[in-house]
Amino acid sequence: MSAVHAPARTQAETGAMALAVLRIATGLLFLWAFVDKAFGLGYATQPKNAWFEGGSPTKGFLSRVAVGPFEPVFHDIAGAWWADVLFMAGLLAIGVALVLGIGLRIAAAGGAVMMLLMWAAEWPPAQHTSGGEPTMSTNPVIDYHVVYALVLIALAATASGATRGLARRWNTLPVVKANPWLR
Repeated sequence: MSAVHAPARTQAETGAMALAVLRIATGLLFLWAFVDKAFGLGYATQPKNAWFEGGSPTKGFLSRVAVGPFEPVFHDIAGAWWADVLFMAGLLAIGVALVLGIGLRIAAAGGAVMMLLMWAAEWPPAQHTSGGEPTMSTNPVIDYHVVYALVLIALAATASGATRGLARRWNTLPVVKANPWLR
């Protein structure tokens, strides 16, 4: 008796599946950050500091920026209502887009800008804070914010939403056909 074997996956199919897993996992990172900051699940955000309890998702991080040429700018916008809304909307929209595999171009652009701003807030090129303390930076150029930005760009550039995502259906919508930047 011979066993019936399913055909082996091609290298392209395997790569597409790996990108889909990376896309969904990255989306879940953004969604987790949104949920924890919104509801204060006790990980990065304590319940008393939850956004839905009146806390600010930007105040703690941005008010503690102690390095780099943009330190005063980040202090000025720390806790501003518009910064909180933009940050939280960005986390939610990027996370949903990645998990569903839709709007990856705009999600990649928005996410890359968000990561660039967070990189600037941590300013990895500095070895010391404005107070003279070591920054603990391990690489002056490439840190996890840069890697996340590159992942977002790669996911959009490879049309990763077509595998285990809704991109094929999304791309047939008249508004998306008329505005390819929504792909």
